[in-house]
Amino acid sequence: MTFFGVSALALVAFLMFRPDLGKQLTHSLFPLPMTEAQAVEAPALSALMEAPASVQTVAASTTALTKEEKALLGTQKQQQWVTNWLSKRYRVANDATNMLVSTAYLTAREIKLDPLLILAVMAIESGLNPFAESPVGAQGLMQVMSKVHHERFQEMGGVQAALNPVANIRVGSLILKDYVTRGGSVEAGLKTYVGAANFATDSGYGSRVLAEYRRLKQVSAGQRVPTSTPVMASNSPAPAAQTAPTLAKETSTINIKVVSGHNELAGL
Repeated sequence: MTFFGVSALALVAFLMFRPDLGKQLTHSLFPLPMTEAQAVEAPALSALMEAPASVQTVAASTTALTKEEKALLGTQKQQQWVTNWLSKRYRVANDATNMLVSTAYLTAREIKLDPLLILAVMAIESGLNPFAESPVGAQGLMQVMSKVHHERFQEMGGVQAALNPVANIRVGSLILKDYVTRGGSVEAGLKTYVGAANFATDSGYGSRVLAEYRRLKQVSAGQRVPTSTPVMASNSPAPAAQTAPTLAKETSTINIKVVSGHNELAGL
């Protein structure tokens, strides 16, 4: 007993001169509860949404914008209206939706394509799910067939970037613009985009996209549009008597400017 008592006194005296060792010994014998331990922070959403290094999307405020670019970018209030509506309609977190909308507008400004058309395609294709994948291999927000369009992803790090929201929006938008240019109209471009170019009908795909486009157009103008409006079923094509005039009117408002050879399509 005397030996243990003397040892204890010696240990206490030693720890008084070395408080750092005493603290370490205390933590090892009595670890902190989990609630007091340092919390592991999740990565910021902005970090997950970063574009691949080769995609240089410049903020609108850093460069002088043309009148056309300003029209494509819209105002901050318009983008916020669109963000809030899409967030509620597709039940996606507002900050995540804001990232997608901002990327769509910046991409639209860069490639000269209506941002609301890009967002309408995203909505119909994936419901704004950046990780959506179809049984045939279409991936991401705009359901890009990365195996078919793999060369478009090369400058962004390869096909593994297909699920990167920024890369997917950019590549999908470029493909859509290319199809619209080659087809000569938005409805023809949408028909090719959905893979129905060689079929008599696209099963109403174009009508669904343009219906969503019309809603987004109203939202961006400050109008109240119900978020619960049902999306047209995929096997319910628009009535023939309605399709031609409706699409003709709608495509005339979609800002697309493409120079290919000596041909230019402006405003369609």
